Amino acid sequence: MSAGALGDLAERFWRWRVAAAPDSGDDITRVERPPGWVPDWSAAAVAARRDTWRSFDAELRALDLDDAPVSVRVDARLLGSALARVRWELDVLRAWQRNPCFYLDQALVAVYNQLLPAPPFTAARAASIVAALGAIPSVLAQGRENLAGHAAAPFARSALTLLESAGPSLRAGMSALAPLLPDATRLSETTETAVGALDDFAAWLREQVPGFTDRTAVGPSALAFFLHEVALLPYGAEQVRAMGRQEWDRAEALEATFRHRHREVPDPTLPTGTAALVEAEAADELALRAFYTDSGLLSQPATLRRYLFAEMPAYLAPLAWLGVPHEIGVESRPGADAIRYVEPPRPDLPYFELAAARDPRVQLAHEGVHAQQLALSWHHPDPVRRRYYDSAANEGIAFYHEELMLQAGLFDGSPHSAVFVANAMRLRALRVEVDIALALGDLTLAQAADVLAESVPMDRATAWEEAVFFAGNPGQGLSYQIGKLQVLDLLAATHRRQGAAFDLGAFHDRLWLEGNVPLALQRWESLGLTDQVEEADRLAKLA
Repeated sequence: MSAGALGDLAERFWRWRVAAAPDSGDDITRVERPPGWVPDWSAAAVAARRDTWRSFDAELRALDLDDAPVSVRVDARLLGSALARVRWELDVLRAWQRNPCFYLDQALVAVYNQLLPAPPFTAARAASIVAALGAIPSVLAQGRENLAGHAAAPFARSALTLLESAGPSLRAGMSALAPLLPDATRLSETTETAVGALDDFAAWLREQVPGFTDRTAVGPSALAFFLHEVALLPYGAEQVRAMGRQEWDRAEALEATFRHRHREVPDPTLPTGTAALVEAEAADELALRAFYTDSGLLSQPATLRRYLFAEMPAYLAPLAWLGVPHEIGVESRPGADAIRYVEPPRPDLPYFELAAARDPRVQLAHEGVHAQQLALSWHHPDPVRRRYYDSAANEGIAFYHEELMLQAGLFDGSPHSAVFVANAMRLRALRVEVDIALALGDLTLAQAADVLAESVPMDRATAWEEAVFFAGNPGQGLSYQIGKLQVLDLLAATHRRQGAAFDLGAFHDRLWLEGNVPLALQRWESLGLTDQVEEADRLAKLA
């Protein structure tokens, strides 16, 4: 009875969550909004979110699952993690009160996300875009009300930097979109009203910044809540930091070895244009799928959609600063190809984009994994496991896959790609240090950006974007490295348990299917080991 009640509770929770969750520029956290949806962060809407969260939380706690199968108890912990994230958003992180960038996401990403699927732009889709544009003034007005007396000045200054180009970029994007809509009658007027609201929001922020607090750090208790109750990690902050530092040393040594080994190899040439890059990636994607199956590393079902590059559309290019330009898809369209929009190849592209222009396989080795893993999870027989819960599992799998491809020989004939993979390992390890330091107040935003730019090294624009994002989203930066280490831990424990019967391909097939489930829960379900779950619970009680 309780198992059925849990399934019903999860279904109702997620029906509510896809309408209530905040937007962000991340790709794997996107949700499919209900028809007619527009963002609402009024005081009444925030209070309603809190009331609904409390009701769901009380229902979950009332369920008697002590004698339920492990799979059901894992589902309960998943739902508990999702509910903890709601509490984190509303009452712990409080970006809706502390971070003006939050309202740029709520106002503009709601438009941006609707531009990501490939054309055509139907009448219904066009109306939804115009409705999202029309909501921008009210969302920004709600932001002014909620931020007053609570916001952090460093976040406000970051928002002001973005707002300098927000209006012109919105106008440019909508101007390019207009010819593609069946009816663009209201588009121009609605856009201009939205641009005016962005300008008004910027003026208000400039006036208010002197009175805002300088503190951006959430502090040790808040960080512990995220680590142990949302992410279900069995490691405290200082242990996480030590793990990151050790991996930094390993990655730096690996990169130094590759650079020495390939010191005579000239830099690779860039493709002659976007069409050549798109064509090369499509061929590389098919070759990688064959590499998986030929090597026995990962099954490739015939129904599994593709991950393909496409030329950045003129209506999307001015707004690409709002989020990852990756149409990762949604559960209701599991067969629709994932699309990564790309700029023309040129030497001054940002860090990740330049590497992908030189060799699309470095993008396939990470973002392409997200596209496959999420599509596979949408076919999970258990609906509770078809949703995103925390980045440590998803990002950990993708980051693990990068080094797996390095070890399996994918980059043996591409020395510079091997060097990049090792350098990106340094970046992910450094993100741990930066994430923890920002959350605890050991680094300012500017200092964190300097550390990233100088230590990886990487371009300063990307470094600043990373620092701002991780300061506003504690726990996200460390998820890549710590999730990867948990994957390696699970792999080693499974190999020890199964011995000669261990099948790496079967391990990966299960890992990808269960890729939305935190690794501590996967360890419990697949091996019967509760040690990491128990340690996460113990640390949560100490916080």
